[in-house]
Amino acid sequence: PLPRGVYLCGHSAGAHLAAMVLSTDWMEYGVVPDIKGAVLVSGVYDLEPILHTYVNDVLNMSREVAHRNSPMLHITPAMPAAAACEVLVAVAQHDSPEFRRQSQEYSQALRAAGWTVSMLDLAGMDHFDIIEKLSEESYVLTQV
Repeated sequence: PLPRGVYLCGHSAGAHLAAMVLSTDWMEYGVVPDIKGAVLVSGVYDLEPILHTYVNDVLNMSREVAHRNSPMLHITPAMPAAAACEVLVAVAQHDSPEFRRQSQEYSQALRAAGWTVSMLDLAGMDHFDIIEKLSEESYVLTQV
């Protein structure tokens, strides 16, 4: 029997990749994934701001590539299967202003497109603390 339901979880660049999975038109590939939920932690959802930073010195990413790989720019209306997918966008209080802005805007855009979205702003956490405790049962993000 086929497995029923997949949950995605990613942090930082991993959250970006999980968001790309959500924004993929899977019908183009002849499949309908059974994604039950996604936990996106301190992610980057719009790559254009990276074009103007030292990070792009190594990546050498063009505007075209940044656009193509920015899930914020490819949000599709939630189809019935996607509407059942619960998305949690989590961000740390001490994440950079850009991570915080992108998390807020991405969660709002998903919600506007009909996705079931929750936003979690974790007090006292930074970009690394937020994910390091995920294996602890008592940690709020683990419980959610």
